[in-house]
Formats: sequence, structure tokens, C-alpha cells
Amino acid sequence: MNGDAVTDSGIWFRVEASSAASAVRRAAERLGEQIEMGATRIADLAIVAAELTSNLVKHADNGVLLLRPVRRAGQAGVELVAIDSGPGMADLTVSSQDGHSTTGTLGIGLGAIVRQASWFDGYSLPGRGTVLAVQVWPAEPAQPSWAGALTRPITGETVSGDGYAVRLADGRHQVLVSDGLGHGPLAAAATEAALAAFRDAPASPPAAVVSHLHRSMSHTRGAALAVAELAAGVLHYAGLGNIAGVIVEGDGQRRGLVSLPGIAGHQRPTVRGYDYPFGPGARLVMHSDGVVDRWRLTDYPGLAERSPLVMAATLLRDAGLRRDDACVLVARSWA
Repeated sequence: MNGDAVTDSGIWFRVEASSAASAVRRAAERLGEQIEMGATRIADLAIVAAELTSNLVKHADNGVLLLRPVRRAGQAGVELVAIDSGPGMADLTVSSQDGHSTTGTLGIGLGAIVRQASWFDGYSLPGRGTVLAVQVWPAEPAQPSWAGALTRPITGETVSGDGYAVRLADGRHQVLVSDGLGHGPLAAAATEAALAAFRDAPASPPAAVVSHLHRSMSHTRGAALAVAELAAGVLHYAGLGNIAGVIVEGDGQRRGLVSLPGIAGHQRPTVRGYDYPFGPGARLVMHSDGVVDRWRLTDYPGLAERSPLVMAATLLRDAGLRRDDACVLVARSWA
């Protein structure tokens, strides 16, 4: 990474050697300066970045880290998500306490991260790896979001044709996942058009929002996309193309959501909304076809109780394809 500004989509680092720690730390410091976080919190952020990358180097297999800005409640912060396929930990709570070590070191890494972070969450499974998500804010942060998502470009590309957006419009909690046709800059441009149209769309049910997106994307190569709205006890959903939508109940039972054939921005597709029960403890999972649909929540004890971001990162790690852009979004009831 050079000294350019970090975009909202963030930047992925592959962490395979100790030299990656300095690159991640410098990028985190630049991002902190970019959002005017302040010297004290930038110093805290640098500690978090260094410790996360150090943990990946020491303990992880196939370790990667995502660095990106986050914005909520009128302020900006920095988010880091560390993902690995290493040996994992039986008890993440114990491992995050100062003095606990599995490699003979002082064992202060995770403890330091927790102390400096404004918000921290993680999930680890022995033999499967660990996901750690950290946010550093200049002041007290807003409550953790009811939705979390990640995108990753196909191997060899620097931009992803997949994307997502989250909004609260006149009391409507709505999310979007978009998969621009193909890969690279033109696919990314189609999805950017979808995200922009979604943010500006009238506060309408998902089917009307999807129709609005379709009309707004005629100048692009088009995209598969889906919009969901989480209401009290019910989920409203409308989609075009091969965006997967699944409701997962607390016991791991899955219910697939209906998307109709078509490409937003092309021809005149049929758009229709569907309603589904969405009770307490349920989770909405949406993902592009860069994520295989063979995952089962029953393979991840306790994951449903973690934050939507950590759940999304875990599924992206285990079900994401390197030969395609990939996006996973998870949302829960905000109540």
C-alpha cells in the first residue's frame, strides 16, 4: 500500500511474515490521520494493528487482515478484522487475558488489543482458526451495528464487483448485496451505481427499492442484487439473480429466500417481494455466488451469538471462493 487514502471498502493484507506488521501499522496510522482521529487514539490504533499482525504471524495459517474506516452516529473510526485458519483457541476469553500464552511469550497481545479497542469481538474454533474484529473510535462509539459484512476481490484484482450497503430510512432497517456482472472495474462500477442508488432510494419496501435500483443502473453492465428489510417479527425480501439469502434460526435450521431471475439494469425483469417470519435469535445471511452455499451454522458452536461482522468473516473464510469476487452480509434484529 502507498500513501493514498484508504477507501471505505478498505484494504486487505496477507500476513505471512513479521515485515507485514510495520506495513499494517503504517496504513492504520495513515487512516487514523485521514479521519482526524487524534494523536492519542492513533497511538492506540497502532498498538492494536501491531498486535493483531503479530498474532497472525506467530499463530496463524493463511492469515489475512482487513483495514477500513467505519462511520456511525456522526463520527468515524477504524476497523480491523483479522482472519486465519490456524490452530484456533478453545476459550477466546481466557486467551485474551494478560499472561495467557500458547507459544511461551508473555501473552500480552490479545489483552493489549482488548484494552486499546473501543469494541472487540471474536470467534475461535480449535482446528478451524480464529476471527478477531476490533474497532477504535476517537470517542465513545455507537452501539455495535445490527449488520456486518465483508467483500473480497477475486485473486489478481484490486477491486471487487461485489458490494453491500446498510441503511436506516424512515425507520426501515434495510440491507443490500450486489454482484456486478463479471469482475474488475466495470463490475465494480455496476455495484457502485447500485449502492449509490440504494442510499438515495425512497423509504419503500424492498420490491420498490429493487425496481428503483434497476432503473438507476441502465448505464452499467448490470448486477444481481437483493434487498432485505428487517421488521418486528418479519423479514421482507426482494431479489434479482443469484444472490443467496438465508434465514438461520437459533438451532441452525435454514430457510432459503426467493430471488427471481433477472439482471438489475437490463431488460424488464419481474420484481416481487416476499415476507418471512423472523423471530428472536434469527440471523439473515446474504452472499454472492463467490461464496458456496454448503456452510451450516451447526458446524460453528456459539457463532450465532457473536456479532454479525464476526459471523460474516467466519463464513467468508470457510466458504468464500478465490476464483470469484465474494461478499457476505449478516444481519440480526436490532431490538
